[in-house]
Amino acid sequence: MNKKQKLNSKKFSNFYPGVLVLDNKSIFKGIGIGYQGTATGEVCFNTSITGYQEIISDPSYAGQIINFTFPHIGNVGTNNEDYESNKVWTRGVIFNSEITNPSNYRSLKHLDLWLKKHKIVGITGLDTRSLTNYIRDKGAPKGTISNNKKGIFNIKKLTSSTIKWPGLNGMDLAKEVSTPKKYIWNGFRTWTKDSGYKKNKKKSYKIVAIDYGIKKNILRYFSNFNCNVQVVPCDIDAKKIIELKPHGIFLSNGPGDPAATGKYAINIIQNLIKANIPIFGICLGHQLLALALKAKTKKMKLGHRGANHPVKNLINSKVEITSQNHGFEVIKESLPRNVEMTHKSLFDNSVEGIKLKNKPIFSVQYHPESNPGPQDSHYLFNQFIKDVKENAKKKRY
Repeated sequence: MNKKQKLNSKKFSNFYPGVLVLDNKSIFKGIGIGYQGTATGEVCFNTSITGYQEIISDPSYAGQIINFTFPHIGNVGTNNEDYESNKVWTRGVIFNSEITNPSNYRSLKHLDLWLKKHKIVGITGLDTRSLTNYIRDKGAPKGTISNNKKGIFNIKKLTSSTIKWPGLNGMDLAKEVSTPKKYIWNGFRTWTKDSGYKKNKKKSYKIVAIDYGIKKNILRYFSNFNCNVQVVPCDIDAKKIIELKPHGIFLSNGPGDPAATGKYAINIIQNLIKANIPIFGICLGHQLLALALKAKTKKMKLGHRGANHPVKNLINSKVEITSQNHGFEVIKESLPRNVEMTHKSLFDNSVEGIKLKNKPIFSVQYHPESNPGPQDSHYLFNQFIKDVKENAKKKRY
């Protein structure tokens, strides 16, 4: 038996009682998993059937409790490579079924042990689809998960703390998850079955990525295109970004209310727009770009989260199946005349993409880097790199 097999077959832990309390005073009893403790956040649902490690480690889920609709979570264990962030920011997780022993050649740790390691409180044994129906009808509620060996819970106290939690509206979480100082991405490319995460040695184009909660797979895609990526804090001054002499600027995904983050981000982005450098935004970066262009955003009733969301490209009329994770949206009616809506959701017709008509600046609400999810939208990276190459030819620096 090799080392990997020993880790997979190790007995992980005994289960213990757990409870989920919502802000409408609903109580769900189940089995506690992961870290013993209590966690409060916004309860959202995710419909993906694969990629739970990438989902839980996505910084965009900061402040949230994820309800997984797919019943079998944990089948492939966890590993040391499929992280989307160096730190896990998710508040808690909700599963339908007991976590089974992993069966995958890449697995190094049982999901229950992985959750304990990252202090993620969880609960299983709940009717997750019934909870999803509630979220769809009523909107994403505030909730608290608690579990302990004794199974004794102060429901009144848990309910009170849930109701008092302020929620994501008006909350700037980008500063919480952003890098405290700039760094150069290590250059690893996207994963392949033959070579895993292979390092890129050739670096031809300079990209500055503003980190509002950036996913590693976005950085890996830039490595696929031979880019030298410098990741900078979310509140860095625009002048310092321009001093880095980038051929392109990326506005990353991230958690929280874009209007709250926009209090400092809007001015930075507006100055970068004036510098005539290609800009590409994803998710929160898309919302912040819209705000910088004088549009407005609002909180959605339940948000878009999953890997099966149909989006229509309004330029070529093609439909893409996309990976999404957002609880705020750009208000279509607020878009100024110099901004074109390029993509829309086929679920609710909400804005999924925009571009500035007179400059190489565009963004999308969804996640073209997937991980997990379909790969229909990788062309957006090609589009941005094409703009970057054109800018590099100008030899401005």
